[in-house]
Amino acid sequence: MQALLISGLCTIAFLAVLTVALLASRGLRQLATAGYGLDLLVTLMTGLPSVVGAVYGGWWGLAGAILGSLGALYAFCLIHPLIKRQQRQTIIGLLNRRVGFFRNQIALLATLPAVPLFLYLRYAEIFLYPFFIVLVRFPRYDQKAWVNVSRHKYEGLAGADLIWCLYCDWMTGVVSLAAEMLRNVESFWCPVRFDSTKKCANCRTDFPDIDTWATPKDGSVKPVVKLLEEKYFSGTNRTNSWFGHPDRKKK
Repeated sequence: MQALLISGLCTIAFLAVLTVALLASRGLRQLATAGYGLDLLVTLMTGLPSVVGAVYGGWWGLAGAILGSLGALYAFCLIHPLIKRQQRQTIIGLLNRRVGFFRNQIALLATLPAVPLFLYLRYAEIFLYPFFIVLVRFPRYDQKAWVNVSRHKYEGLAGADLIWCLYCDWMTGVVSLAAEMLRNVESFWCPVRFDSTKKCANCRTDFPDIDTWATPKDGSVKPVVKLLEEKYFSGTNRTNSWFGHPDRKKK
């Protein structure tokens, strides 16, 4: 129990200091709103307390870090609107009315266990995708153009509205970049249509090349080989990008 208490209080103190520093320093905010600076901030605010808590106090320390993080989250949601003098009408307040306060709050909290999954995905973008750029000439991406946050610039967002919108802001960029990278993987290594019309329709938004992918016929992958030859062995495109990539449209 002592580990739980110490871990929880230290987490609250750490997150409070980090939040105040971000609110007080414009330069720090700019550094922490895009690219690797944002990745570091998310890791510090979500992953570090849990890791340190677990190392320090085992399961009790981990529980304390999680409770401390939740305490810091709700403290920010209560205090920040007072600082910003936010008007009474809020996004979260409206949705509380729509589905009920407790149902909405529980649903919001239920999204938090996905944070480690998004972090893992982000680390894969940072540390794994560069191998594909070198080995098979996949296109490079300006990752900070995808992974950034900007909704804090809207004065009307404060407290719970701000914190949850920033979470979605970051998460959407991470997932969108991952989808863009996966388009290269699919079209390069396996441009084969699914044997399911429904699945093709469902995946078309994230994988626009799907209507171009080939269908093996008569026990042969010749149509697939022909498509690969057409897309990657002709023309002057040096990168092995997915078929609808902007680099191809410039040619």
